[in-house]
Amino acid sequence: MTRASLNRTLRRAYVGLGLVLALALAAKFADRVPGIAGTPVESAALDLYDYLKDMALVFVTVVAAYLANVFQKRSKFVESLEEEWRGIVRTKSALFAFCEKPDASADDYIAAFCRISEAIDNMRIVYRNVGETDDLVGLYPYAPLHDMRRALQSLNPRKRSDLTDGDRKLARDAILQSFYALRENFLEELDLREPDNPLLISGGRRLKRPGSTRRALRRQDRQRIRQNSTPGAREDVDAFLSGLYQAEQGLAERDTARKA
Repeated sequence: MTRASLNRTLRRAYVGLGLVLALALAAKFADRVPGIAGTPVESAALDLYDYLKDMALVFVTVVAAYLANVFQKRSKFVESLEEEWRGIVRTKSALFAFCEKPDASADDYIAAFCRISEAIDNMRIVYRNVGETDDLVGLYPYAPLHDMRRALQSLNPRKRSDLTDGDRKLARDAILQSFYALRENFLEELDLREPDNPLLISGGRRLKRPGSTRRALRRQDRQRIRQNSTPGAREDVDAFLSGLYQAEQGLAERDTARKA
């Protein structure tokens, strides 16, 4: 279920729920409306209100089950979409690696072609063709995948023995261009948002200083004292690990002092 389908379904559910609530409100106060009070319409309205009140639990249960089914379909669709995208990314990497091999064999080509073929066919479990009917095949929803396939086929070593570095570079650039175009449109369905804590600078580094709180250090000391009070299974191992720990801590302190 795409995002547009989900929104349409939710709108219909909200409109239906709003109509039922409005109808129940009108029936509740029908006896106060001039021209209706004391008429058969008032009696019918009150009967309708009583019916809606008695059926409220059933109505809410049905709506809740329907919406749960809708969101479950959406969740499965997004999961399939994410898996398909992972397959496309792996396919792009395989095609890129093939283009970078100056001595790619026929077996390398067959492996790469099978990968792009799988990515193309796996799209069927996510989307149907655009404009597809009972009589018409329709258009493949993401044509850049076929562009990537055609670029790969231009490097088929079984049909061409005169491939140059320029041919491989052109095919590689065409594959990357097609992949970037596909990524720009394919990922829109996933409702991606900006991260709350992005790291936007090149050469980013950790800003926290080595060390811990006094409470944690005191806890560490208590654990060390408790352990030292009991005989060790291997005193040579304990001494070895203690020496490594002290050396590492001394190195970290020197690095901190040098940066300061």
